Amino acid sequence: QLAESGGGLVQPGGSLILSCAPTGDTLDDYAVAWFRQAPGKGREPVACISSSADNTNYADSVKGRFTIFRDHAKNTVDLRMNSLKPEDTAIYYCAARIEYGTNWFIDEDEYDYWGQGAQVTVSS
Repeated sequence: QLAESGGGLVQPGGSLILSCAPTGDTLDDYAVAWFRQAPGKGREPVACISSSADNTNYADSVKGRFTIFRDHAKNTVDLRMNSLKPEDTAIYYCAARIEYGTNWFIDEDEYDYWGQGAQVTVSS
């Protein structure tokens, strides 16, 4: 099981950090990704990180603004979001799958575990 935290309301140009925490396990042996679903749209990948070597991949729409990283002290995979835009408004989900290598995955069907989602609203 996973749990997201850190969502909320932010003005355009602002920043937020989302955290994805497991319940009763460590994320060290999991590839993790963040997805989002905007109102009236399908769920889309945002960023993903491999289990080993922390290889990462980003959607073009967030490159240079979002960073996915592991916080080993907190046992979380976080998504730092800078320069937020109204079009970033969505429910953000984290997902994980057991993976011992350096691969990341952008297809949501690759993931076995999901959180309940965190609302991010970018509005003035």
